Amino acid sequence: MQTGQHAPELEQQISQWRSYAMRRQAIHRVDIAELEDHLREQVAGLVETGLSHEEAFLVAVKRMGALDELSREFAREHSERLWKQLVVASADPSGATHGSGRDALVAWGLGILAGVAIKVPSLFAQDLDQDGVFYARNLGFFVLPFLTLYFTWKRQLAPGTAGMLLAGFVVAALVVNLFPFISGGSTELLAVMHLPIALWLLVGIAYAGGRWDQVAGRMDFVRFSGELFIYFVLIALGGGVLSAFMVMIFQSIGLDAEPFFQNWLLPCGAMGAVLVASWLVEAKQSVIENMAPVLTRLFTPLFTAVLVVFLATVLLTNRGILVDREVLIAFDLLLALVLGLLLYSVSARDPQAPPGFFDWLLVVLVLCALLSDAVALWAIARRINEFGFTPNRVAAFGENVVLLLNLSWSAVLYGRFLRGRGTFAALERWQTNYLPVYAAWAAIVVLVFPPLFGYS
Repeated sequence: MQTGQHAPELEQQISQWRSYAMRRQAIHRVDIAELEDHLREQVAGLVETGLSHEEAFLVAVKRMGALDELSREFAREHSERLWKQLVVASADPSGATHGSGRDALVAWGLGILAGVAIKVPSLFAQDLDQDGVFYARNLGFFVLPFLTLYFTWKRQLAPGTAGMLLAGFVVAALVVNLFPFISGGSTELLAVMHLPIALWLLVGIAYAGGRWDQVAGRMDFVRFSGELFIYFVLIALGGGVLSAFMVMIFQSIGLDAEPFFQNWLLPCGAMGAVLVASWLVEAKQSVIENMAPVLTRLFTPLFTAVLVVFLATVLLTNRGILVDREVLIAFDLLLALVLGLLLYSVSARDPQAPPGFFDWLLVVLVLCALLSDAVALWAIARRINEFGFTPNRVAAFGENVVLLLNLSWSAVLYGRFLRGRGTFAALERWQTNYLPVYAAWAAIVVLVFPPLFGYS
């Protein structure tokens, strides 16, 4: 791809980078032509995701800084200029940089629509505000279709792909609302918990655009998911502070603002915040990537310590895991968080870097999670053998098998990489190829479990 064919500003930036590289070549002994080809490939891939040429260059240089010392020095020495360019490029309301201002308007507009959508049902049925079941079943449909629409527009998806995504949402909505669930039953709760996982795959296909069949496209979606979570939490914390002040100042004049906060600001703001956070992640791709790896490195040793202590306690006390529903849910969430740490660590790591201490720590974490998963599977299987099949036990068993398969082969691939007998790219490929498995199992729980267990 001729990245600079119609982008003189980009060619000027690459020329500046090339001049810097030539001045530093004697120190680093690098192949400038090879590095430039890699830089242009990075820019081309980022342009395909919707960034302007200028924005793509800034992000590509920042990412390449993890691959070689020369690019790292260039990014460090030009960090202030790069930061200012990125902020201007993202916030320019004129939309001169590949429609950045237009992106913001579309994202905020869809965020407002998502906020309105969650209140529309209660306008036609007043009791829905108190009906937690309806909103529990349909919560994802008030925001994820709008997020998918945003990326469908931004990536300019083909009509066939857009139609497939729409059909997926329609089928899911019909199933979860037309199935004759027994109120408060296990299959209803399982469907509510697993439906967002299945729908998130549709968002991923829209986000990756035409690159979903590529490892890089799926890995970008992994990065986006982690960064979206961080931004959403930050927005939620800020919104919580704002709401607390709002309630306090209105109470000072004798007005109770809590009903407005609970019935309007909280649900509408939460829906809109997902779209706004997604736009921010897109606009600041090179900035947030500095934050997420730091959090990953902070929590990885903490989770490793927790699992080591847990396994030691199980061994010393000879106690098994309780298989109550709440315990199983909490335990599966813990394993899912561990897997999330592994997945995001893989996405944030330089695949060309040699093994280091953090890689060994990740392997310890994976092995501890693998042993914990095996303990949980043994406890669930014993419970099924003694008391028979129930939706919760089968769902928990299946989820632990899905996690066990991922963790087992991840440990093998990571071990090969540490011993110099394999590449880190193999681990990346395994993790990204496994993403549809989670969505497939979630879809099975939503579609198959209710009729299989009599909607109980």
